[in-house]
Amino acid sequence: MEKSLFVGGVVSLTTLDYPGHLSTVVFLQGCPWRCVYCHNRHLQSILPTESLPWEDILNLLEIRRGFVEAVVFSGGEPLMQERLLNAIEDVRAMGFKVGLHTSGAFPDRFKCVLPSVDWVGFDVKCSFNDYQKVTNIKDSGIVALESLNILIASKVDYEVRITVFEEMDISAIVEVLKEISTLGVKTVVLQKCRDKGESVVEHAIFSDKLLLEDISKYFDSFHVRG
Repeated sequence: MEKSLFVGGVVSLTTLDYPGHLSTVVFLQGCPWRCVYCHNRHLQSILPTESLPWEDILNLLEIRRGFVEAVVFSGGEPLMQERLLNAIEDVRAMGFKVGLHTSGAFPDRFKCVLPSVDWVGFDVKCSFNDYQKVTNIKDSGIVALESLNILIASKVDYEVRITVFEEMDISAIVEVLKEISTLGVKTVVLQKCRDKGESVVEHAIFSDKLLLEDISKYFDSFHVRG
């Protein structure tokens, strides 16, 4: 019997989730990590009874064909679902570009789906040695680093996003930026975190224009979003 795709929600139209493209975002249920600042905690578990039918999503996309340019699979952690590649193939067959938001929790699956993806938004949490402090999962930094190296080597278009949460020290932010620069990351976005009420949580680093200007020199493209 064919495995199901568990969909937690959909945003029918956005310009933010795949830069430069009008997109529909499909949020998949399930994530193996429990990040301290997680914005989508309701998507951490896979709940089949609360899943939207994939056929309904395809019908929505059919209506928007010729208007929407891309479909972005987000989460949760979309790589957690075994049917992700099948879903990617479904939307590619309809003529859409494909974006993927991931933290790289499943390197083998990432390597498998990457050839079918046009763009990746890769979330880096902190220095890879400190991942467990953020994700609450042992060895999460090891698999995230493996996935990032796979992405860099793939030549697939991407951006690395770092969500700056309130408890993150400026020194820790600078450390991870230097770390990913030495790996060969070229495109980076610092994202402002939001609280439960959807308000932006300002961090001191965003007021330090000289530091941000200095950091930007590590990369070909560096932006603040939030």
